Amino acid sequence: MEEDTDFRIRFSSLCFITDHVGFHGTIKSSPSDFVVIEIDEQGQLVNKASDEHVNKVHKVLPEPNDLAKKPKLDLQNVSFEERSNQEVKTSAGCSDDDQNYEPASEKADTIKDGILRGEKEHLDVFGSLLDEKTNELLNQYAGDIKEKWNSKTELIGPSPEFSLGRILDKNQRATLHSAVRQKFPFLITVGKNSEIVVKPNLECKELCHLVSEEEAFGFFKYLDARKENSKFTFKSDTDKEHRKAVHHFVNKKFGNLVETKSFPELNYGADNPNVVITVRFREKAHKHKKRSLHECPERKVIHTAFTLRKENLEMFEAVGFLAIKLGVIPSDFSYAGLKDKKAITYQAMVVRKVTPERLKNIEKELEKKRMNILNIRSVDDSLRLGQLKGNHFDIVIRNLKNQINDSTNLRERILEAIENVKNKGFVNYYGPQRFGMGRKVHTDQIGLALLKSEMVKAVKLFLTPEDSDDPVNRAKKYFLQTDDAKGTLSLMPEFKVRERALLESLHRFGMTEEGCVQAWFSFPHSMRIFYVHAYSSKIWNEAASYRLATYGSRVVEGDLVCLEEDVDDEHLPNSKVHLVTEEDQSANTYAIHQVVLPVLGYNIQYPKNKVGQWYQEVLKRDGLQTCRFKIPPLKLNVPGCYRKILKHPHNLSYQLIEDADIDVKKDGSHIDEATLSLLISFDLDASCYATVCLREIMKHDF
Repeated sequence: MEEDTDFRIRFSSLCFITDHVGFHGTIKSSPSDFVVIEIDEQGQLVNKASDEHVNKVHKVLPEPNDLAKKPKLDLQNVSFEERSNQEVKTSAGCSDDDQNYEPASEKADTIKDGILRGEKEHLDVFGSLLDEKTNELLNQYAGDIKEKWNSKTELIGPSPEFSLGRILDKNQRATLHSAVRQKFPFLITVGKNSEIVVKPNLECKELCHLVSEEEAFGFFKYLDARKENSKFTFKSDTDKEHRKAVHHFVNKKFGNLVETKSFPELNYGADNPNVVITVRFREKAHKHKKRSLHECPERKVIHTAFTLRKENLEMFEAVGFLAIKLGVIPSDFSYAGLKDKKAITYQAMVVRKVTPERLKNIEKELEKKRMNILNIRSVDDSLRLGQLKGNHFDIVIRNLKNQINDSTNLRERILEAIENVKNKGFVNYYGPQRFGMGRKVHTDQIGLALLKSEMVKAVKLFLTPEDSDDPVNRAKKYFLQTDDAKGTLSLMPEFKVRERALLESLHRFGMTEEGCVQAWFSFPHSMRIFYVHAYSSKIWNEAASYRLATYGSRVVEGDLVCLEEDVDDEHLPNSKVHLVTEEDQSANTYAIHQVVLPVLGYNIQYPKNKVGQWYQEVLKRDGLQTCRFKIPPLKLNVPGCYRKILKHPHNLSYQLIEDADIDVKKDGSHIDEATLSLLISFDLDASCYATVCLREIMKHDF
C-alpha cells in the first residue's frame, strides 16, 4: 500500500484569515501542558461539582439497605453459575437493569420464591386454557421428546407434532405460546389458523451439543422472554475454539435478534483466563415484540452520568477499559465529543445499566490507568454527540521564538497575534487529530471506503501498519501478509482495544465482505460513524480553502449564510440557511462570519457558485457521485450539516512567563538562558479545535 506522503502538505496548505507574522513554539511538551475541560449545555465546566448533582444523587438513589429490603427476582441478568443449582422453569421476572445489592442468602431465597411463583403461574395458564386430557398429553409428548434426546436416538422422518387445539382469543394464544416455551424450552410452538402446534426445538438440541442442557434451556427461555435490556451469560470457558463455536451458533441462528460479546473474568494471574460469553438483544430488536400479558411493568433503564478525567490516554481505549471493569460493552457509553490523547481532558459521559454505587466501586482501579471519575449521579437518558456548549482550554506553549528572519520584539509579535485572532477569528478547520496521526493511512480514507461499501478494504486500511518496529505494527504487518486474524490476535497487545475487538470478530466471521461487516459491528455506532465523519471533515477543509482562495472575505452570490447568530451551526436546519442573491451581494447584506459550508450528507444543499461546482467535482473524483450517504449494512445514516467558515475564541486570557517560573519537566536538559513560555486560556464552541486556533495565532503548523 502506498504511503500517504502529503500528511503535512494537507495542513500546511490550509488558509489563514489574519495577516500578522506569528511566531514559533512547542505545544504538548507534556499532557499537563494541554488541559481540555468540556463545557456542558448550561455553560458549566464539567470538572466542577454542583449542588444540583449532589442533591440529585441523594434524591434518586435508594440506600443499599433499601435495595436489600425490596429484593427483585432477576433470572435474566444472572450468570449461569448463579442459576446452575436451580431448576429454572419460569419466565423471567422484571428487574432493575443492574445487579441487585442483596445478601447472597436473601438473593437465593428470592430466586426460589420467584421460581415457585412462576411454576404456579404456568399451572394456572395450562389449567385455565387446556383441558385435563390435553395437558396430560402435552406433558407426555414433552417427556417422549426429552427421552429420545437423552437416548441420542435420531428422529426419523418429519418431526412429531402435537396440537393443543384451537384457541380463539388472540391474547390467550400469546399467553399459552409463552407458557409452553418457558416450561419446555426444548419445544417450539407455531400457530395455524388459531391452532397451536408444538414441535421439537431442533435448534435447542443443536445447542445442547455445544453447551450443557441447563445453559441451552436457559438461553431459549431468555430468547422467548424477550425482556428489554436483559442479558444472558453462558458458563465461563477457557477453550477459545469452543467459545468461537458458541459465538458462531448464536450469531448464525439469531444474529438479527441478539449480539454476543466475550468478557474475561477478573483473573489476571491465570495463563489461560476464563472468558464468559454474554448475549444481549440488539438495540431495536425489542421494539417489535408483542408485550406479554404477564409481563411486569417495565422499569426504566439505569443511566449513570459522570465526568471522566484521563491523562495521555485515547478516549476509545479509556471506554474499553471501563467497559471491561463494569461488565458492559463499549456501546453502553455515550459522550458529547471526542477528546485529545496527549492531554489532560475532562468530559461528560453516561453509562447505561450501571448504578452510581457500582461506578464508585472501581475508582481505585481507574487511577492505575491515569483515569478518574467525578460528579457521579443518576440521570434519565444517554448523551448524544454534540450535546455540549464547547470546551475550555488551558495551554502552555514552550520554546517561543520569532519566525525565521523576523527581528521584531518577540513579546510584541505574540501580543499582536493574539489580539488579531481575538478580533478577527480563525478559519474553522477540522484539526489534524480528526484524521489520525498515522503517515500511511488516515481515518478519512477508512471513511471513504465505508461510504463506497468496500468493507474488506476498510478493514485492511484500519489494520495497515506504520513503519515503526513495535508490537502493534508487527501484529498489523503480520495480518496484512496472512489475513490470519487468530494469529494476529496473539501478537496484538492487550491495550489495543479496538484492534483486538475487530480481530476477534474477523476470527469468528472470516475475511469476507459479510465477515468484515460483522467485524465493524464490534465497534459502537459512534466509532463507526466517526470514520465517515472524518471523510466529510476532510472535504469540508478542502472546500473552505477553495472558498477563501476563490472569493476571499467577500460574501458573493450563491454563498450559503446562517440567518441566526446564536444557533449551533452544526445543528442548523435547511430553513435557517439562506442562499445569497445578487441583490444581497450588491447591498453587502451579509458578512463572512455568517457564511457556512455544507458537511457532506443526504440532507444538505450546496452553494450555487464555483464552490458548489467544486463539491460535485470532488464527489466524482472520489467515486461518490451517486452516493446517498447511507450505509445500510452498518446501520449508518449521514444527514450532513453546516459549519461556519470562521470562529472566534471566547474569554481569552494569556500570560508570558519565563520557564524558570513554571514547572518544567525536561529530562537531562540544560537551559543556558531563560526562554519564554505562553500560558493561554480560552473557550471554543463545540466541534472547534484548539490546535487550529493556535495555528492561526502562531502562523505555524504542528
